[in-house]
Amino acid sequence: MNSFFHLYKVVDIVITYVDGNDPEWLKQYGDYSEEPILSKRFRDWGTLKYLLRGVEKNIPFTGKVHLVVSAESQVPSWIDRSKVHIVFHSEIIPPLYLPVFNSSTIEMFLHRIPGLAERFIYFNDDLIPVRPLRESDFFQGGKVVKKLTRHLFALNDFKILTRDSDRLARRAAGKCMLNPLFLRPQHTCTPLLKSRCDEVYNICQDEIFRTASRLRERGNFNQYLFSDYIYYKGDAVNRRISCRHFSLAIATSDQICDFIKNPDRDIVCINDVEMSPERFASLKEKLNQALETLLGEKSTYEL
Repeated sequence: MNSFFHLYKVVDIVITYVDGNDPEWLKQYGDYSEEPILSKRFRDWGTLKYLLRGVEKNIPFTGKVHLVVSAESQVPSWIDRSKVHIVFHSEIIPPLYLPVFNSSTIEMFLHRIPGLAERFIYFNDDLIPVRPLRESDFFQGGKVVKKLTRHLFALNDFKILTRDSDRLARRAAGKCMLNPLFLRPQHTCTPLLKSRCDEVYNICQDEIFRTASRLRERGNFNQYLFSDYIYYKGDAVNRRISCRHFSLAIATSDQICDFIKNPDRDIVCINDVEMSPERFASLKEKLNQALETLLGEKSTYEL
């Protein structure tokens, strides 16, 4: 097997992480924003170690794991840095936007991670692989696997961001701009091709730089720019990834824990919502107990 083919076959994992309890991070946030912290975006549910355990147990074709954080104080003390590549924002994001508290901006630069494989899967830390997965669940014949649906109306800020990312991707790919429908990728982890990410980034760099911001703004683009562009370039298989999505606004802790203990899909996504500190503490304990039942064995990514 030649070295190029070997490198192409590698699938890296990219994880973005923030510890909203970190005093240094909290001070920086206060220096740049007068708005109160939106807890649902930044608090730590303690699930990162279970994500890593799920990756090791259920994604055996993983190459490198890259953990993207803002600074040294954000690196969990239990991480084995000989097994996890720690990537600081300053390594991939232009100084103009640092420090950054906006996941949409961070997503614009993930493909710039040093040493990143051609094929990689982007995970937020609210996504956990809970059953064995195959390469073909994410990549087929040199193409990414991702379910994309078409929408007409953008009725909230997130759908406006989704629509605008689709329009930019469509324009970059040279597709018809008259179609009022826009793509919305499935809410799960995102398989990507670095070469295509580099391509659309280079085409759209002026607009990316003009709209990126330290804090979230309506004019931002997000990761869908890359997945939509890959689709428009003909490098996507429009097929659903096996994932169960729970919103804590609707699902009960018993429903989520029952799923975790006996999953019938391959990945679980648990979306945070605004809640009282008391409810958060109770839910966190129950969810971590359930995850410990399923993924109790320590991974090699942990000290």
